[in-house]
Amino acid sequence: MMARDDTQQAMPAVLLGHHLKQLKLPTVLREYEKVAREAARDGIDHVGFLLRLVELELIDRERRVTERRIREAGFPSVKSLDTFEFAAIPSLNKMQVLELARCEYVARCENVIALGNSGTGKTHIALALGLAACQRGFSTLFITAHALSSQLMEARDERRLLKLQAQLQKVKLLIVDELGYVPLSQVGADRLFEVFSQRYERGTIIVTSNLPFEEWPTVFRSERLTGALLDRLTHHVHILEMNGESYRLKQSSGRRRAMSARAEQNQATTPKT
Repeated sequence: MMARDDTQQAMPAVLLGHHLKQLKLPTVLREYEKVAREAARDGIDHVGFLLRLVELELIDRERRVTERRIREAGFPSVKSLDTFEFAAIPSLNKMQVLELARCEYVARCENVIALGNSGTGKTHIALALGLAACQRGFSTLFITAHALSSQLMEARDERRLLKLQAQLQKVKLLIVDELGYVPLSQVGADRLFEVFSQRYERGTIIVTSNLPFEEWPTVFRSERLTGALLDRLTHHVHILEMNGESYRLKQSSGRRRAMSARAEQNQATTPKT
């Protein structure tokens, strides 16, 4: 009789666990016993108990969705503005970047172009803005200009170009890194131009380039094509000027100096035999 009573008492918990799994409410399943104890201790009624559980589920679900967006964005590394040394690049308008991090430009389908010589942190800024977009609910894709043009040419050869273009159009923020670092073929440049054109006033693009605008024809192999592209990209645009001493070189030099200082300190404190 006692064993049967124990089984009957356990059944509601088993059924509740089963139903919560079916409803895909893992946080409620994980937390309901703890929250129930806290509610009983604090005199919270059943509505307050249920509200707390639902809040926990929503918070955890948003976290999981954001993590999935970040994974799907294809970032080579996750960077934030907190780790960017704005003082190292005086030409960069910090307030402009912080305003962009609010992502209102994404909602308005405006573009961002970061221009500057190599090593000044353009990719870092693009990654940080991409991370902010993911956190604010915008689908994002990060890719280099060369990789994107290669994928587009492969898709054309395999007769799936329209499918790939449709996938790219669905992405709210497309980040095209390193435009101008690697020469593009004429076909690759044409395909890249198509992607940019298709996103005009429909989606946001962030472009980073080590070339000033007047040198972009060397990338797209056509003055006419480059002019048409810039007309679209710069119609609604935020330009980030990032010229200066190489950010990466300065960081590397700083690390070497710190290592050298530590080595000298260790030598000074090592007892002589």
